[in-house]
Amino acid sequence: MTPAKRPRTESPAMSDARAGLKRRVAGVVAESRDELIGISRHLHANPEIRWQEHGSVTYLADRLRASGFAVEVGAGGLETAFVASRGTGARKVAFVAEYDALEGLGHACGHNIIAAAGVGAGIALASLADELDLTVIVVGTPAEEGGGGKIPMLEAGVFDDLEFAMMVHPGPADSVYARPFAVAHFDVGYEGFSAHAAAYPHLGVNASDAMLVAQVAIGLLRQQLPSTVRVHGIVREAGTAPNAIPDSARGSWYVRASSMEELQATLERVSRCFEAGAIATGCSWNLTETSPRYDVFRNDEPLARAFAANAAELGRDMDLHERGAGGMNTASTDMGNISQRVRAIHPYLSIDSLPVVNHQAGFADAAITPAADRALLEGATLLAQTAVDGLIAAD
Repeated sequence: MTPAKRPRTESPAMSDARAGLKRRVAGVVAESRDELIGISRHLHANPEIRWQEHGSVTYLADRLRASGFAVEVGAGGLETAFVASRGTGARKVAFVAEYDALEGLGHACGHNIIAAAGVGAGIALASLADELDLTVIVVGTPAEEGGGGKIPMLEAGVFDDLEFAMMVHPGPADSVYARPFAVAHFDVGYEGFSAHAAAYPHLGVNASDAMLVAQVAIGLLRQQLPSTVRVHGIVREAGTAPNAIPDSARGSWYVRASSMEELQATLERVSRCFEAGAIATGCSWNLTETSPRYDVFRNDEPLARAFAANAAELGRDMDLHERGAGGMNTASTDMGNISQRVRAIHPYLSIDSLPVVNHQAGFADAAITPAADRALLEGATLLAQTAVDGLIAAD
């Protein structure tokens, strides 16, 4: 029988050295305070939706180059992605930046904070690159809100050979764990035949009715769906005039589930609801997935606990026992796909927004308050400090 490994005991000297490094990265973030808040405010004032984040990428790349990073724009073959690196060490650590906004809502998910915190953590940890044999990487990832930019970057090797990858996300409450759903994003379209709704209704094939039948079918299906599933969407188009039978209808939908397997099974059932609309009305129809599917998140427990311990030093209770944190940490993110390949965490930091929550218009306003600035600066500090913990623990 192989003897069980004894828990590693850190010497007082090593403990002091670790604490000293963590104080140093906190100092770098403090020194960068105005710059980091400026990054957050600039992105917030200039929101760009998925795949259109050209100005955001240019701005962030310039800020990182000014801090000594080499920046490659177009990483993974995506025009609005980038990889910034500093240091030449053998050990690679990545901080993930998101910067896309929501259609019609601006930065109502707080990606301005995510990007600024990722940049701040990168700058802070890069100050230790020579001492810790590091290459520090800030990965700029587009189209988290329904495009899945991280997934082609993952497949292109952008996240290869990393010790770990980390990011923070603003929300109404602190929580160290990400528990997101797997998700499929898709568009549905119906094609019918237009006719005068009063004079020649019998000549029409009503595409709007097809979408309505599908929505009713989905509403009835929900009674038989498990609590681990979500189905939701919007109708983008369903005719142009009330006296003309609509010849086309378009909608955008999400199906979420607790695993990729459950996602596939649920999507098949939901697809039959859309098919029912076509059968009932005589329309033709199509369903097109608009991004790669997002996977569930695999939390790295040692990193999560280190983050929570560091956060406690700053007065944040990261809720290791998950006493009803819920909410935002059960949304969906393409960071889940990264976590299936690389050690990763995705904690949530409160910006004191309640009763307003993510994806409400008021959350965009909350994302540039003093509480949001605090979350940004503490997020950058905690990411860098947790990286120190993770690197030293792995020695």
